Amino acid sequence: MKTLIALLAWCLLLVLCWPLALLALVLWPLVWLLSLPFRLVGITFTALFAFLAALLMLPARLLGGGPRPAAASS
Repeated sequence: MKTLIALLAWCLLLVLCWPLALLALVLWPLVWLLSLPFRLVGITFTALFAFLAALLMLPARLLGGGPRPAAASS
């Protein structure tokens, strides 16, 4: 759905201002390449925070904390 909206927005830009639309079409891969390091940093920080949360919650999980399984009804 996001791709369809982007395509429609680009077609509208092509009708209204075609030089800007062509410039956006040419520069989009360069912008994507420049944003790759920031995405990698974001992925790294997300993994780091997930690891720290798991490490901090480990003693409670070992002592029996955390979600309890639902009791089976008979």
